[in-house]
Order: sequence, then C-alpha cells, then structure tokens
Amino acid sequence: MIDDPKKEVVLMRGIGVSPGIVIGRAHVMARGGATESAHFCHLDQAGVDVEVQRFKDALKMSREQLNRVKKMLTKEGKGKEHIAIIDAHLMILKDKMLIDDTIGLIKNQRMNTEWALKTVIKGVRELFDKMEDRYFRERSADIEHIVDRILVNLSGERHVSVADVDSPSVVVARDLSPADTAQMVKGRVLAFITDMGGKTSHTAIMARSLEIPAVVGLETITHSVSTGDTVVVDGMTGAVIVNPSLSVIDVYEKRRQRYERYGKTLHHYKTLPAETSDGRRINLLGNMEILDEIPSLLDHGAEGIGLYRSEFLYMNRMDLPTEEEHMAAYKYVARKMSPRPVVIRTLDIGGDKFLSPGDLSDEINPAMGLRAIRLCLKRPEIFRVQLRGILRASAYGKIKVMFPMISGVEELRRAKMMLDEAKEELRRENKLFDPDIKVGIMIEVPSAALIADILAAEADFFSIGTNDLLQYSLAIDRVNEHVAYLYEPFHPAVLRIIKGVADAAARQGIDVSVCGEMAGEPDHALIFVGMGFTQLSMSALSLLRVKKLVRSISYTDAQEIAAEVVKFSTAREIENYVGSRLREFYKEEFYA
Repeated sequence: MIDDPKKEVVLMRGIGVSPGIVIGRAHVMARGGATESAHFCHLDQAGVDVEVQRFKDALKMSREQLNRVKKMLTKEGKGKEHIAIIDAHLMILKDKMLIDDTIGLIKNQRMNTEWALKTVIKGVRELFDKMEDRYFRERSADIEHIVDRILVNLSGERHVSVADVDSPSVVVARDLSPADTAQMVKGRVLAFITDMGGKTSHTAIMARSLEIPAVVGLETITHSVSTGDTVVVDGMTGAVIVNPSLSVIDVYEKRRQRYERYGKTLHHYKTLPAETSDGRRINLLGNMEILDEIPSLLDHGAEGIGLYRSEFLYMNRMDLPTEEEHMAAYKYVARKMSPRPVVIRTLDIGGDKFLSPGDLSDEINPAMGLRAIRLCLKRPEIFRVQLRGILRASAYGKIKVMFPMISGVEELRRAKMMLDEAKEELRRENKLFDPDIKVGIMIEVPSAALIADILAAEADFFSIGTNDLLQYSLAIDRVNEHVAYLYEPFHPAVLRIIKGVADAAARQGIDVSVCGEMAGEPDHALIFVGMGFTQLSMSALSLLRVKKLVRSISYTDAQEIAAEVVKFSTAREIENYVGSRLREFYKEEFYA
C-alpha cells in the first residue's frame, strides 16, 4: 500500500454486519441505482408500441442473464438457497403487477419505460416502508434489484457483477443483489461495503455465512471511493477509511493481525465443553436463517440450532412454500445437525396479505398488529402446511417446534391444537413423524413474561427473544433513530423480566434459553449464566467468544454478579458494573 498525500482521507461509519478487518484495494461496482438516473419522456402514439416492445425485450434479456447465473451456480454446486433466490427473481420478472402496471403507464400516460418503472417501484417502496418488520421491509430491495437490472438492459449498458472481480478486492456498491452475493468467492472478495442495507439484508446474511467482513448502510460510500483506492474495513465497529495514511494502515494492520491471532486462539475452544470453572455446563446453540449457515455454525462448535428462523422460505417469491419444500429444508437441517437438536420457529412475519406487496394491509401500528402466531392462527391454511412440513421432518432428527409472539395461554392452546390436528392427518396418511415432538414458545411479549408460570405448565420449553422483548417492554421502535438511545439491554426492568421468566421455568422444571442478540454478547451472557440459564443461542461468529467467557468464570461468581445487577437503578450503572467485573477474567485481545 502506497500513501498518496494527494488523495483525500475519508472516514465513514456504517453498520458492521460481519466481523473482521481488511485492508485492500477497492473495486467499485456502481455509482448509484439505475432508477435514480431515469428521466421522463413523453411519447407520441406511434412510440407507445415501440416502448412496450423495448420493455418486453429488456425483461427477456434479464431472464436470460439470471438463467445463466443459475446454470453457473448449479454447475458449481452452490447451496439451494442461492439457486432459490435466483428462481425468486425470475418469478418477479414474470409478476403480473410489475409487468401490467408498467405497460399500463406506458400506454395510458404515454411515458417511457424507464419512468414507468421508476413510478411502479416508488409505489412498492412506499408500501414496504410502512412495514414494522425490519426483515420484511428490507425485502423491497429485491424488487429494486430486479428493476435496476431491467433499466440497465434498457440502457444497453453491460450489467456489472461480483463475478467481474478478478483479483482480491474490497467490493464497493450501492447495494448487492442476491444474484451478486450468490456469486461471491471468498478470497477474491476480501470484504464489501455498501450504501444501503441493514443487519438482516441479503448481503449481511451472505457475508456472515461466508465469513466475509462487511459494512453496510454507509449511504454515500460509492461517491467517496474510486476503483484502486486503498480501503480499510472494520466489520466489528462499522468503520471504513478511504485513502488512509501509512500510520493508520499500520494501526489497522496490527489490529488485523491481533484479530486473526485472537480467532485462532478462539478456535482452540471449538472442541472444549462450554463449562464454568466450577463445573456448570452451558449449552451454546446457533441461530440460523439459511441453510448455507450450517457449515459455519458447526465450524464454530454449535451444539445444535436454538433458533431456525423459517421466514426465509417465504421470502423472495410470489407464491407460498409447499409442504414438500418445508419438509425438505427442515429435513436437511435435521440431518446435517444430527444428533444435535434443531428448534424451528414457525412463521414470524407481519402483514395480512404479505406475499403480494400490492395487497399489504396498511395497519396503523403493525408492530402490535397481525403478525407471527396471530397471522398463523388467522390463516390456518398457511400454518397447517408449515406444521405438517415440520412434523414430517421430525422423523429425521431431533426437531422441536416453537411458536413466536405468544401473549397468552389461549393462543398457545390453539396453536397446539392445530399441531395435534396435523399429527392426526399424518397418522391417517401413514406418514412418519415424531409423535413426542417438543413444543416451545418465544417469550417476547410482556404479558407472556408476567404469566410465565402459567405458560410453563403448558409448554415444553421457553426461549426468550430479547430483541422484541426490549422493544415491547420499553415501548420503543428499535429501528427509529429518534428513540434509539432508549434501546437499553441493561435496563433494570428488562433484566428483572428475564430473571422472572428463568425462575418460572425452573420451578416448572422446563428448559429455558435466550436466543436474542443479547445472548451473543459476553457481558450479557455473563448475567444470563448467573441467572441460571443453561442454554444460549446466537450467531455462529459469537459462539466461541461466549464459550471463552463461560470457561473463564465460575458459576458462583456469575451468580454473585447477577444478584448484584438487579439492585442498580439505571442501565448505565449496570453496564459499568458488569464491564468492570468482566475485565477481571475476560477481555477481547484484538482490542488490547
């Protein structure tokens, strides 16, 4: 790396979605979305038919490009999710609403294809932006990727792809489409940084599964870096430095080396039990969304899957997954993880008619509206298909089923009744399943936490979803920047609620785990161990860090710390106390 004093140093901070430190040359894929550069052009009557044909030709070209990508992925033996994403994009290219609305604008308002597409995507984006569920809201990007591809083909320009990266580089883009992430090759793509994206975007999910450092949500990074520039990417802190000085490069090079040494040190813990110094055994499980995450989870020592988010099966498609698709996905996970347990959370998403964006219900407060178990109970035809798929897969491994957002006993009983009905159907059809499959619930609604003792009598296990529990307990929108400062995991009320659920489960003799993001942070995990939790579920990249913590402490010390934190009045006081105690026996070497 050569320090060039003529180039301006740029420091930006985004969202670190996949950890690691990289210093490399930038490969800029795009300056901006094609929709942003679209201009209005009024057509005469003779030009309308020509414009409709241009649109149809661009659709055809887009389909041919994606089919070539699919063929390449199949040849290379890529995971089923990669190919399924391409299939979903091919389906969007056939979507009646996208095609008919665009042609309708061309014909009725005599506007050019580019402006018609921009108008259509604007309406779709506005619908998605109203949604509370961050995961689903970010799916609007998939439709934008398709529209961008069509617009590039209309312009006659060559479509730029990650596959064009022919030397080790930091990929810089406005956003990366699923077709691009599916073609990523670790080694050539050292890291990537994007203007757009969030923690649950496709790019973030794929970065974590491939263990490629990534920072997203940088807003203007594509306008701040040129191909060939030196870039520092810190996937832990979200920091990105363009054209760093030699002294900054030296600092980050040493930090990168420490991080790699730290990673190798952590890997030593892979085969060791997660056991405190005085013999308390803690089960460390993994959270997953796509099948490609399994190798990483196993490589980091996951003792099972504590949370399989099944929403991915419903995303990026215009139809519902079939029973066979459900069964095949869950069966694959069960076999890969056998004999380890796999907890499958049933559909947790909002929106009454959630598959077709044009039909999304416009709820005033979707966070407290028709979502998760409420949606499933209102749409039993959807729920039944998933339950049958889960049950049939349970014949091939240690599968458990878990219902999200349970707020009371009646919901749990109705869900269990539907599960029993699905069992009876399968018995009549002579189809195999585990008749004794364990049934659990997510504790993420304050009402459920308050009656945890009652729910514990009717559930086989609990799993505390801290992400939503914080949101509902503290009455804040965790993705609203105006109240983000109130999102306090160390809030005394939150810790007391969690402790109450743990105690209720212990009295009833059922298992209870924590599966929210707090479980993967050593300072929070320390408290959970002290509260008596014996199961924590987290992302693959958090497993060994938490295992190191568990092996660095005694259960007695953890109990003392957990008993002390509930005496404090504020989150800041608790955070300071836990931080000071944590440093007694645990530290992150790569920041030393």
